[in-house]
Order: sequence, then structure tokens, then C-alpha cells
Amino acid sequence: MESRELDYDLPPELIAQHPADRRDESRLLLFDRGTGDVQHRVFRDLPVLLPPEVLAVVNDTRVVPARIPIESPRGEVLLLERVGGDVWEALARPTRRLRAGRDYGPVHLIEHLGEGRWRVRLTGEPAGQAPLPPYITEPLADPERYQTVYAREQGSAAAPTAGLHFTDELLARLEVERVTLHVGLDTFRPLQAEVVEEHHIHGERYDVSSAAWQRIAAAHAVLAVGTTTVRTVETVAHGGPLAGRTELFITPGFEFARVDHLLTNFHLPRSTLLALVMAFAGVEQVRSLYATAVEQRYRFYSFGDAMLIL
Repeated sequence: MESRELDYDLPPELIAQHPADRRDESRLLLFDRGTGDVQHRVFRDLPVLLPPEVLAVVNDTRVVPARIPIESPRGEVLLLERVGGDVWEALARPTRRLRAGRDYGPVHLIEHLGEGRWRVRLTGEPAGQAPLPPYITEPLADPERYQTVYAREQGSAAAPTAGLHFTDELLARLEVERVTLHVGLDTFRPLQAEVVEEHHIHGERYDVSSAAWQRIAAAHAVLAVGTTTVRTVETVAHGGPLAGRTELFITPGFEFARVDHLLTNFHLPRSTLLALVMAFAGVEQVRSLYATAVEQRYRFYSFGDAMLIL
């Protein structure tokens, strides 16, 4: 598949700059793969739209307050992943003006790893700002709106955004199981190759308890809440261990072993996430759905609306 096949036109005003007033008031585009039916609903309708006996699997990772400003030179350090103890992998800018062995506020730069990535030592626990994506240019009044209501295991550099629409009340109406995948920026990094399958994912840490996997494996049907949940579940379903790092890159032609339904937001062009959705629902079908979402003025990306694929 060529990367240009993941392009689409999006009016800039459809990029959501803030979350909906209430989490479950986001719009929900429903697509039934069996019938081709498309419906326009509201997210709080989700429980009545799902087939019976569906187990909803969520990613309970919690976003680290990882964006740490530095004064001289003016820039920032973005923590990506804790390597061990007080050592982290991070992005730092302006990289060309930074020097290994020096302190920048609470951050000590150990070594440059290339492509703006650094190994750093952090004094204390992360106490920066929410690491909002660069396409969100308006300030976030409440940092908890960039966390899911079920976030528990701190470790992500970005939110698993499909889960941002849930309230505690809505969650209580579903059968739910948890997995954990700590989202790294590679999930959202644009494709670096002209051929999709040649793009390399560096990997992200995940963990599935034995009890959780037994329940997922035995479920009548599984709804994966978000692409990170898909990658976690399918990694284990294809023989991976219950905990470790996954470099699973799902592209069209992938055979899904355990995920039956998908709940997801609308993703950036030329992203690994869009490739995954196309693998699940079909390339032309997803192109048509995205065109419909643009025509119907859905809100896109992290704080945008959602799509349910049955």
C-alpha cells in the first residue's frame, strides 16, 4: 500500500480544539460492515447500538504530565517513556542547541539518540503540562479532560483518545475489561516511507493480566476501544506474551484474531492509525466514511467525534 492512499482532505476548522462540554455528547458515526448501513448518533447511545454479549476492552493507561518547558535556550522536553528509575527517553527541542551532560531545569541530558530523541535523567516525578498534540493550539482548561475516566497506569505520552468519550455512568452500562498499552509518539508519528508496510514502529510497552486475557479470549465478541487496544489484544491473540513490547503494525490484509468491533476517533492522514482502521473496515469503505464525516461536519482528531465499526 502506498502512503498517499492514506491522504484525505480535511478543512482545518474541523480539527477539534477542545473536548465536548460533556464527554458522552460527542457525535458517533456508526458503520455496520455486514449491511453497509451508516447512522449518525450520539456517543451516549453506544450501549443500545452494540450487539448482545459484547465485552468492551479499554486501555487504562494514564497520560504523564510530560511536557516540560526549558528557558535557555527556550524550548521543551517531552518525556516519552520511563527507561528505569529516574531515566527517561524524551524528545527535546531545539535539539541542535542542546548539549549532552548539561542540566535544563529538572532535566539532565545524558545522550542524544538521534531524530530529536534523548536519554535524560529527571529530578523528581514528572510535573509538566499535558502533552497535547501540536494540532491543538488552544489551552486546555481542565487537564483531566485529556485523561480517560478509567485511566490508572501512568506511562503514556498521549491519550488513547477513543476512550475520552466515556463517563463513569456510561461505562457502568457495559461489560468492561482492561488492558494497558503506554502510548508513545510513534503511534501518531506520520508514515516515514512511501510504502506503508516499510514504515517501522519502535514499539510500545503493554501489559495484560492473566485474568483479563482469559475473559477476553472467552468473550462472545470483543469491542476494542481504540487502536491501541486493538494492537494490544491482537499482539497477544497472535501468540505474543501477556506483557512486553509490541511492534505490531496493522495494515490492510491483516487477519484479526480476536477483535470483532472497533470504536475509534477520526485520525490524521498518512498515520499508522488510519492504516489500522482501513485494515479493519476496508480501504474504500473508510475513505467513504471519512468523506461522509467531513460532509456532515464531524469533529476530527484527539478531541473530536467517534466512529463505531460493527
